[in-house]
Amino acid sequence: MARLPIGHRSEDRLDAPNTLYYGDNLDILRNSIADASVDLIYLDPPFNSKRDYNVLFKEKSGEASPAQIEAFTDTWEWDRSAEATYAELVTTGPENVGKMIGALRGFLGTNDMMAYLVMMAARLVELRRVLKPTGSLYLHCDPTASHYLKVVLDTVFGKDRFLNEITWKRTSAHSDAKRWSPVADTILYYAKGEARTWNPQYGEYTGEYLTDKYRFVDPDGRRYRLDNMTSPNPRPNMTYEWMGHGPPRMGWRYSRETMTRLHDEGRIWYPDSKDKRPQFKRYLDEQAGQIATNVWTDIDPVNARATERLGYPTQKPLALLERIIAASSNPGDVVLDPFCGCGTAVVAAQKLGRRWIGIDVTHLSITLMKKRLEDSFPGIEFVIHGEPADVGSARMFAEADPYQFQWWALSLVNAMPAGGTEKKGADRGIDGVITFLDDATGKPKRCLVQVKSGHVGSPIVQQLIGTITREQAEIGLLITLNPSTGPMRREAVEAGFYHSPGWDRDYPRIQILTVEELMAGKQPQIPYGQNTFAKAGRVRKTGGQQQGLDLG
Repeated sequence: MARLPIGHRSEDRLDAPNTLYYGDNLDILRNSIADASVDLIYLDPPFNSKRDYNVLFKEKSGEASPAQIEAFTDTWEWDRSAEATYAELVTTGPENVGKMIGALRGFLGTNDMMAYLVMMAARLVELRRVLKPTGSLYLHCDPTASHYLKVVLDTVFGKDRFLNEITWKRTSAHSDAKRWSPVADTILYYAKGEARTWNPQYGEYTGEYLTDKYRFVDPDGRRYRLDNMTSPNPRPNMTYEWMGHGPPRMGWRYSRETMTRLHDEGRIWYPDSKDKRPQFKRYLDEQAGQIATNVWTDIDPVNARATERLGYPTQKPLALLERIIAASSNPGDVVLDPFCGCGTAVVAAQKLGRRWIGIDVTHLSITLMKKRLEDSFPGIEFVIHGEPADVGSARMFAEADPYQFQWWALSLVNAMPAGGTEKKGADRGIDGVITFLDDATGKPKRCLVQVKSGHVGSPIVQQLIGTITREQAEIGLLITLNPSTGPMRREAVEAGFYHSPGWDRDYPRIQILTVEELMAGKQPQIPYGQNTFAKAGRVRKTGGQQQGLDLG
């Protein structure tokens, strides 16, 4: 895995390894993604549903941790940024888009929904630009804004480029006061041009369908159905008697030579009367399956017991993305997810032999995706744009966004971010936690982590000593952007050691590591660390089209 400096723009993007971008997807699309360079786009943007989503972390024992980190706030507000984006769309955007967004503002006013639609319109204009002429876009949404988003998409892509509104049944029925229980999401499917990549997807037949259609079984156990052998159009040269059966009015579907071959292969069913027509035996094991429709009821959501569950609040099942990617791209094509969250789209693309680009605005998601990709595909290579590549760019990052810098620094030691909100609040001197097991009791033990991007001195070490004493933690780790001082190091040494009963050795009770040391590969001395995120299972990579999905 390679890291590139903030603001780095690769001139040979499509020949480079698969890529994760940290940052605002609008800026990245405009500055880093070339025109007509992407074959397929899947996006699952926040729905403006007024909910705060949290990532749940797991302790080493597998139990849910009480610690939570807010992944994102699914709320958009009409503010200066929304007003500026609106003005840009109206004054410099495509004329039809400007008229559409102006009409929506006149209807909706300047509220949260309008802010959401302005944000989406600006990004959809760029997403259409980066699509190849044969490319497609799938936008995953719910009824909160799907009707407005369809208007935006019709304007950006053209109403004649709308192909499907897919309904995915994501959950079972539940009680809702005085309305029909909402159990489905909507996926809007658009193409950039008239010619597009399309690979039909098939699924297993239902038991009811098999009972009704494939009612016959050969002595060897092969199940089959009967199919008409008469020609749909007049074919005088196919009008002949066959095995005592007179020709149909339009003639047979097959030539005499083909009929002979089918007879010899046992592919023809003969009735008990010469007055009835022979029929073709269509075997079940030779069929691709039942063609997929625009209603998907067979793909289960990522529930609490799902093996692929990572704890990300809006995680979509891998099978859902596999179906979309297999249908609308080919091996070697480029798949883009501009709101990639925990990375299901990029994992599905990697599994199916596609190239991919993932973008997200939080380092929590980038860290989660890194871990998931490395767990799922050991030895995988990919590039990360937007992460610091050296101390100088780390310093720029800290100055630009100290909270995201803190999350990035914690990811260098695989620490669980502490607290319950994206913004830093009353952290009680704790920025992150590394949990480890170190004796036969199985009781979790902790290394508490502090991150400092500014001036450091011995009082900070004294504060960390007080924090681990108060919290009854075993080890304290201080991550600093600036070099540590001699007094700091003396304070750390004087704090003594933690004796590990499991390893029968001593570990420094207070440890200090600089960002430069961490970027060079140095790690804290801890008996047994845990992964920050739930570990993803290995994924078997396939290069062909994904078919045979159960359509239930």
